[in-house]
Amino acid sequence: MNYSKKTILTFFLAAFVMVATTTAQKFGHINSQQLLVESPLVKQADAELKTFQEGLITKGQTMVSTFEKGYNAYVAEVQAGGLSKVQMSQRESELAKSQEAIQRYEVEVQQKIAVKREELYKPILDKAKVAIDAIGKEGSYTMIFDTGTNGLLFAEESEDLLPKVKAKLGW
Repeated sequence: MNYSKKTILTFFLAAFVMVATTTAQKFGHINSQQLLVESPLVKQADAELKTFQEGLITKGQTMVSTFEKGYNAYVAEVQAGGLSKVQMSQRESELAKSQEAIQRYEVEVQQKIAVKREELYKPILDKAKVAIDAIGKEGSYTMIFDTGTNGLLFAEESEDLLPKVKAKLGW
């Protein structure tokens, strides 16, 4: 094979540019799970969510307690023979409605908790994202990997940015 000096020079120049751009790249990593666990804002949100959840659960427990009392009274009256078939049917219908209301409330509680969780955590996650983006730009990082999600199997010589992000957030 006959290569001209121009072809060889172009090849070496391209190889040099590839090596230069490869070595100029800067990588970092952060464990987002650890960032959230150590966040005072997440701890506050967890406490607020727990209080919110406890209030909803208390109402549900009251509903269940009322149902149980009504059911026990119904069973006692049936065993005592104090109810006609029509009365038994009416009471069973009332108890079924109460039971359905409890089930609807359980679903409602789950939805309310999910909405509240989103409401409390979204600003925290947005704030962390802004801090990570700022650190990435300030530090001229090519990529920052999240080791908290097991998305990275191997990283050579990357910088742990957790302390810088926490400092940026004031944590």
